[in-house]
Amino acid sequence: MKFSVCFEAQMVDTSRESEQRTFFEAVEQAVYAEEMGLDGVWAVEHHALTQYAHMSAPESFLAFVAGKTNRIRIGHGVICLPPAMNHPVKVAERVATLDILSRGRVNFGIGKGGTQQEAGTFGYDLQELQPMIDESMYLIPKIMVEDEIEHDGDYIKIPRRPIHPKPYQDPHPPMFMAATRAESLRVAGSRGLGGMVLGFSTPEDTAELNRIYREAFANRDPADQVGYFPNEYLAVGCPIIVSNDREEARRIGLRGQRFFAQAIHHWYGGGGKPEIDVEDLPAEQHVAEVKQAEAEMVAYLNEAKIPVTSAATDMYNTDHAYGTPQDAINHIERLEAAGADECLMLMQMGTVPHEAIMETLRHLGETIIPHFREKEAKAKVA
Repeated sequence: MKFSVCFEAQMVDTSRESEQRTFFEAVEQAVYAEEMGLDGVWAVEHHALTQYAHMSAPESFLAFVAGKTNRIRIGHGVICLPPAMNHPVKVAERVATLDILSRGRVNFGIGKGGTQQEAGTFGYDLQELQPMIDESMYLIPKIMVEDEIEHDGDYIKIPRRPIHPKPYQDPHPPMFMAATRAESLRVAGSRGLGGMVLGFSTPEDTAELNRIYREAFANRDPADQVGYFPNEYLAVGCPIIVSNDREEARRIGLRGQRFFAQAIHHWYGGGGKPEIDVEDLPAEQHVAEVKQAEAEMVAYLNEAKIPVTSAATDMYNTDHAYGTPQDAINHIERLEAAGADECLMLMQMGTVPHEAIMETLRHLGETIIPHFREKEAKAKVA
């Protein structure tokens, strides 16, 4: 089991001072994550999503973190591939440069972005993006490997050119695909890509997603491979806040989750600038509020005759690693049993204070990760 931390740059207060503080704290958290023995740092890419995610230039953030660390892997989770957002030549150049300067620590995730708000910022219709995303994802690894590239596609035209530099990892960094639904995980597996499931899924839902992914990977056609080698790997979201005080950890985690859920509901449903905050309540009151919101969502879907799926309701799941170190271990063991290769630790939810994240990282380093490393060592001996 690998452990990583994922950054959205999410915040309640969107003033310049708060925005700057959020980035400074994220860097401090990333450096401490390496010190505490975590395996990776991931950064999302989102645009024009006030409060929900201000991480619009992950290449800059990750490069800065890479320069302050020595061991931890540096992950794009993910780069959005519409050409006007990120032209494939620029993606190949940036990823290769970061891979060189980090001495081969880059993980390279790809996706399209999730909202019309983002797509429209760059002049696109979200519903029309997938063909150009497909064209770009197959093209980028060729750019990173071949001495010269020439491409005359439906959406991307590149005259014959040498593109530099080439990555440190040979032939290129491992590739991943963002996948929140069963169908997108099936695509990731069928194309030989690692799957990244960011969200609030239960371990039981994770087990089903894992089954779908592994089956698609096992039955893939080599002709559909993206990149020069397959990467069978499933990284799953794990919202987590840990403290010796269970009630305090649950209160902080559930409040952060409610903020996250309201922000994602706003932007993924369309709408103007939000002003989201969540009052500080005891943990069980947060649970009650989440369940009420879930009931309202299910009622709406039923009335609209829209199927109620786990993808539509997972943000209302409150079964996460909020609690004591032993509570977190118990939850992560369920994710491990469900087939996860890596837990993408989600702590940086808008209302969660920096101190709670640092305390969680400390517990991960002092208790939680050593538990899994000891278990793995015993399994090897047996």
